[in-house]
Amino acid sequence: MNEPNRVGLPAGFALDFDADTRELDDATLYGGSPARVLRFSAAGARVLRELGAGPVRSIAAGLIARRLTDAGLAHPRPAQASRRAEVTVVIPARDRVELLRDCLAAVGSDYPVLVVDDGSSDPDAVAAVVAQAGARLIRRPVNGGPGAARNSGLDRVDTELVALLDSDCQPPADWIQPLAAHFADPLVAAVAPRVVAAPSPTAAGRYGAARGSLDLGHRSANVRAGTRVSYVPTAALLLRRSALTEPVFDPALRFGEDVDLIWRLLDSGWIVRYDASVAVPHREPDHWAPLLTRRFDYGTSAAPLSQRHPDALAPLVVLGWPAVAVAAALARRPALAAGGVFAYWLSVRGRLAQAGLPAAQIRTTVGQATRLTWLGVGRYATQFAAPVLAAGLLVARRPGERPGRRLAIAALLLSNPAQSFRAAAERGERPTLSPAAFALAHLVDDISYGAGVWVGCWRHRTLRPLIPRWGRRPRRPVR
Repeated sequence: MNEPNRVGLPAGFALDFDADTRELDDATLYGGSPARVLRFSAAGARVLRELGAGPVRSIAAGLIARRLTDAGLAHPRPAQASRRAEVTVVIPARDRVELLRDCLAAVGSDYPVLVVDDGSSDPDAVAAVVAQAGARLIRRPVNGGPGAARNSGLDRVDTELVALLDSDCQPPADWIQPLAAHFADPLVAAVAPRVVAAPSPTAAGRYGAARGSLDLGHRSANVRAGTRVSYVPTAALLLRRSALTEPVFDPALRFGEDVDLIWRLLDSGWIVRYDASVAVPHREPDHWAPLLTRRFDYGTSAAPLSQRHPDALAPLVVLGWPAVAVAAALARRPALAAGGVFAYWLSVRGRLAQAGLPAAQIRTTVGQATRLTWLGVGRYATQFAAPVLAAGLLVARRPGERPGRRLAIAALLLSNPAQSFRAAAERGERPTLSPAAFALAHLVDDISYGAGVWVGCWRHRTLRPLIPRWGRRPRRPVR
């Protein structure tokens, strides 16, 4: 499927407008990822009002709904299916027998289940658990990694829809059907739920529950590289088999194979949805060493992914004037920092005003761009230059020198942990760690991931995952 003709969203789909979407007037919306303005004709505005009151009922409504969902200003809410979708569940497993038993118990017997034993050290124990659950078993004599195991399972599936599930997940009983309903849209190739960390009594487990490595947040999204949700994990994922090409997962990738699959589907013109209304619990490591090792391993995937998808992966996207403002703030030049923000406001004011944004929204947009640039620089510096920041904090202060340098570095380091803690608290998911413990864990987590990126770059002889990318100004209005 290459660059499909965009048909409208099918009849029966309703829309949930994104929390960031703003109605500028009856015929103009602002929002999406990346942000843009959509302006409609008088007829389009009437259809827009219809979509605000009910589901798609006409061709015109379907076309406008498609524009809104493609742009990320709204998210589709499919109608409840009249009959249960035929789905096969594929679970790759390697040892971890107790987790597999719990996973199979949670899946139940409503769907056919296929477990792929990927070279377990005790295959008989795995076989006994699979037999007890009434599932089918495929045994691979040699461990090939999760991608190769999933490929083996997909080769044996004969249903059009397949649910991939990791053995350390315990999905709720009703998780498949709400996701399967999205496939009434013929352009959808994959739908993912929110993968949340299961509760844990340990400090590492509580941190994982607050900042799960696979948790993409509480807001649904149209998945697209470079946006708020740029990929979805295969820990829990529904796929349309007819959208897949062989090999489905690249067996050369031990980590990042799920990101590679999603980006290949998107490159082929398919749509991938993230439906955060469905949550699947996933067991994060209960101790610090395996948790940080997992983050390191994820980081090693950045280099091979950047070689396969050079336009999809950027560690930092920088806008010119906001970057000047951030650099000036770090250099303790507040007047220059304010000048950078003002220059950015001047550079985008005309374009955004022409698009119909009111002055207050323009100021908000400029402030958000500057804040996100600061957070992005902080995350980038923590992940890839932590020794330099540490040296800046530890170097002895010269006599008479003010502590501004240390304060600037500390603010850069702590901005992302503080933002993560505050955002979780605002949505009712306040971390059960103290703010100080959470901040320290957050920093070590980011450093572990960055170390993995460095190692992956050395292995693959590339620096591409470390090179920032210059961003674009806000989009012109789309008419």
